Amino acid sequence: MEVILKNKKAVIFDMDGVLVDSEKFWKQAEYEVFTALGVNVTREGCLQTQSMTTKEVTRFWYEKFQWNNTPLNDVEQMVINRVIELIRKENCGTIGIKAFIESLNKQGYKIGLATNSPQNIIPVVLEKIGTTHLFDAVSSADSEVQGKPSPAIYLTTAKKLNVEPYECVAIEDSHSGMLAAIEAGMTVIAFTNENTEINFDIAHHKILSFMEY
Repeated sequence: MEVILKNKKAVIFDMDGVLVDSEKFWKQAEYEVFTALGVNVTREGCLQTQSMTTKEVTRFWYEKFQWNNTPLNDVEQMVINRVIELIRKENCGTIGIKAFIESLNKQGYKIGLATNSPQNIIPVVLEKIGTTHLFDAVSSADSEVQGKPSPAIYLTTAKKLNVEPYECVAIEDSHSGMLAAIEAGMTVIAFTNENTEINFDIAHHKILSFMEY
């Protein structure tokens, strides 16, 4: 890790799948909310939406199965509220992540967060893993025209941290996230976590577990 971080000033984390094992919560919440509205949630559709923002996912299913009486913004919030409930309830913090972030902080690196998830989920996650005080800047795709794979959210986070993109390392677990960070000009570490469904070869480095460091 020392070699990877040489000449770097900041480490920017993705959230879902990196800080917390919450991808399953999004799938559960979306299934519960959309099926209750009469949507036939298919595996194929879920694969298409897995890298979208919550707003984009809601629009995706509405265009396929238009429901009545419930505004899209309300449906989106229903999904978000259910995810927040599950994060607070379940033991979902990534093993070793808190100690890893604490170590980076002690070494003087700035710590950032760049996520496609809504802004109001960020404090819930950081509180869950006990790292609220360790993050110098957080960014949500809520504040961008486009979420990942657009590089905008990473560029915004680097600006908040007052560092250049090339001085940053991004830690990602998704293809769209890796693309976003690479397009932003950052060094990318893929957190593979034994995931065999994603091709991580575009990343500059790979780590299996934060316990290694």
